[in-house]
Amino acid sequence: MEVCIYGRGGQGGVTLAELVAHAAIREGKYAQSMPSFGPERRGAPVLAFLRVNETERIKIRTEIAEPDVLVVLDPGLLHVGDVASRLKKEGTAVVNTKKAPEALKADFKGGNKVAVVDAMSIAKEILGLPIVNTTMIGALIKATGLVKLESLEEPMTERFGKVAAKNIEAMRKAYDETVVR
Repeated sequence: MEVCIYGRGGQGGVTLAELVAHAAIREGKYAQSMPSFGPERRGAPVLAFLRVNETERIKIRTEIAEPDVLVVLDPGLLHVGDVASRLKKEGTAVVNTKKAPEALKADFKGGNKVAVVDAMSIAKEILGLPIVNTTMIGALIKATGLVKLESLEEPMTERFGKVAAKNIEAMRKAYDETVVR
């Protein structure tokens, strides 16, 4: 499965890709993550890539042109460039928004599955910060089943130390609140 993560500098899109890749590897899958950004600063658009394969080593290390899954950390990025149009026809869009999935269907090709969660509100409530990466992991897992939620606990603990429990709580709450259509 190929995933593109669109966010802004400081939202944690690159970390999201890394954490899910580590979880997939812990499950015995093959995975890779890589960022795509230049000298951007906080707030500038950032793109990260994630590949997960259950049976074969991943030998390609290029940008993903047409992902199976599109994760959008900042809904304002849906209308920047060709973000929405890159998703495969039968792909899945996972969007941080207060809108219902039906309100976003027109942004994507026919046949796309759309999953939404208000990740910003969850992050502010639980983490006290507007950083939605771990929250959006819950939405990604709910929409795709890419890895098990439990497989993310160890990578998050290693990455976040003392604040890992709050990040895990935010991920689980987003998983529960994600609506998929």
